[in-house]
Amino acid sequence: MSQAQPKRATSRAHPADPCTVVIFGAAGDLTSRLVVPALYNMRRTGLLSDNFNVIGFNHGKMTDNAWRGSLRTSLERFVSNSGGKLDEEAWGWLSGQMSYHAGDFDDLSAFQSLGVKLRDAERRRGTKGNVLFYLATPERFFGDVIEKLRDAGLVDDGGHDGPFWRRVIIEKPFGHDLASAHSLNERILKVLREDQIYRIDHFLGKETVQNIMAFRFANGLFEPIWNRDRIDHVQITVAETVGVERRGSFYEQTGALRDMVPNHLFQLLAMVAMEPPTSFDAEAVRTRKAETIEAIRPIQPEDAVRGQYGPGAVNGQLAISYRDEPNVAPDSVTETFVAMKLSIDTWRWSGVPFYLRTGKHMGRRTTEIAIRFKSAPFAPFRGTGMDAFGPDWLVLQIQPDEGISLQFDVKRPGPRVELAPVRMDFKYADWFRAEPNVGYETLLYDCMTGDATLFQRADMVEACWRAVQPILDDWAQRSPADFPNYASGSAGPASADTLLALGGRSWRPLNTSTEPTSRRAAKPKVDTAPAENAPVRRAAKKGAAVRKALRSTSVKKAVPAKKATAKKVASKKAAPKKAAAKKLVASKTATARRRGK
Repeated sequence: MSQAQPKRATSRAHPADPCTVVIFGAAGDLTSRLVVPALYNMRRTGLLSDNFNVIGFNHGKMTDNAWRGSLRTSLERFVSNSGGKLDEEAWGWLSGQMSYHAGDFDDLSAFQSLGVKLRDAERRRGTKGNVLFYLATPERFFGDVIEKLRDAGLVDDGGHDGPFWRRVIIEKPFGHDLASAHSLNERILKVLREDQIYRIDHFLGKETVQNIMAFRFANGLFEPIWNRDRIDHVQITVAETVGVERRGSFYEQTGALRDMVPNHLFQLLAMVAMEPPTSFDAEAVRTRKAETIEAIRPIQPEDAVRGQYGPGAVNGQLAISYRDEPNVAPDSVTETFVAMKLSIDTWRWSGVPFYLRTGKHMGRRTTEIAIRFKSAPFAPFRGTGMDAFGPDWLVLQIQPDEGISLQFDVKRPGPRVELAPVRMDFKYADWFRAEPNVGYETLLYDCMTGDATLFQRADMVEACWRAVQPILDDWAQRSPADFPNYASGSAGPASADTLLALGGRSWRPLNTSTEPTSRRAAKPKVDTAPAENAPVRRAAKKGAAVRKALRSTSVKKAVPAKKATAKKVASKKAAPKKAAAKKLVASKTATARRRGK
């Protein structure tokens, strides 16, 4: 894309509804690292109402100032890591709306006293009774917290047309298998209406993920070829360079499959593969996504592979094995890598394989959706000596360098028919002014305005678990004998490559940033002179190679002799000059003596 274009301003939305946000798990990592920085950014960009309030709910006594101070420290670290400086006006305003409420998640009296604070905020802050409850807690507390909210009378809002609203954000993981997800849905839906529940997935807060639908349905160029007629296969990759860090205890109970596939990867899959909705209304979009997930053919055990990282090097730094991480069993069989092949049984995608992979301690951090188009007919190029076309790729880059690239073949300049692969790139940073973002700003704003488009319904959650349940069951019965089976800093285990090789395909390299350079440097796999002159060309090339070898040999042997000869010649040439110089000096000396006399 042209770099001369000026950056365009990001569109501004109107402020969200007045409300109070109650954060359960207020002293946790999620609150300090993501939720509060998102609220801070929303204040800076004008997305928060002036009538706003935050209450942090957590066990353990703490003063308001102590809670604010700990959050400020984390926020300053977040801002400095982004190369900025804390906006004192924005933080001062936000911290002025914040208070801490101590209580246990199973203590009804703590919820009743929370109700007193909410009524006080409505009176003093003008929140109009609107409350957003954010469950930034471990999964085991979800049901208890929601039932205590009901018992304290805090979630009744009078229905769809009530005078105020009460909504609940539930973090992942929403269940750990199909049975637990179904049970949790049943328990929560006894308390809340579906339209009050916002099951959050921060991947969907990324601009590039939201852009997938706009890119597909707003451009007549791409939607007509977005099907089995022109697409060979689709690859979705979420690769991380980090390991499990300090989450060993959590990860031992979860693993890469539960942590990433039924939520993050399947959400990307649904955005790419869904049918066009009748409108961008939340229910229309979510229905199309649910239909796509439900159309996934049951995944067979042979179509899924798992891996666990061993020691190696990531970004030039030595990295330890997963089994050596804190709070990880020395003989752990928990997977840190998953790859799978799946099929979607719809008219649009019948016969098109989707390949998904995710892993930790990989060679490069990247999240991308890569769409490989089918090759064009080869007949027009017969007789040119070409043996293949280059692959045509449409790549939607989610992170870290958000953008879209299209790779295709063009004719290399010159009189002969040679093809060269080229790539057209669009990058968000080149066209739009970036706002500080942790991925939660859009999602929180949508919750405050009642837009559920980017959130999962109960049927979607259960459809995702239903798709992976056969793999969970199979892996629970068979322990891997080869763990660890990939080095830290690599692209994953060899079995992941085999998964694609069986269909004559291969993964895109993780180091795609170096691919264009290497592709441009590579010689084209073509031979463009007429076929009938092949014997002449081969003889000429062979003769040229022989002559080059002979020249190389003779030069190497002659170098010492040449150097010696050159010294002798230089010495011979220099001798007469030296003798003449001596003779001239002697003559001038004799003349001077005579004159002196």
